[in-house]
Amino acid sequence: MTNKEILKKQIIYRSTHRGTKEMDILLGGFVKKHIDHFTDDELKEFEQILVIEDEILYRWYFDKKDNNIIPNNKVSEMLKKFKL
Repeated sequence: MTNKEILKKQIIYRSTHRGTKEMDILLGGFVKKHIDHFTDDELKEFEQILVIEDEILYRWYFDKKDNNIIPNNKVSEMLKKFKL
């Protein structure tokens, strides 16, 4: 198993076992749709998003509250536009 495959498995797990059902559904659905098309850099960008607390991500995504903690990169823009 390559490092990229291991990283993808870790990201899938961390995206679907967040602690809140809303984030499990949102991040899990996003990852399942896009992970096979992510470059190495995009996987690292998404990893940065995964370390952010669910409450902050929830407000940023659902309430459209801007937050400086959320990195401004290609993957965060994709997530912001993602529809369940």
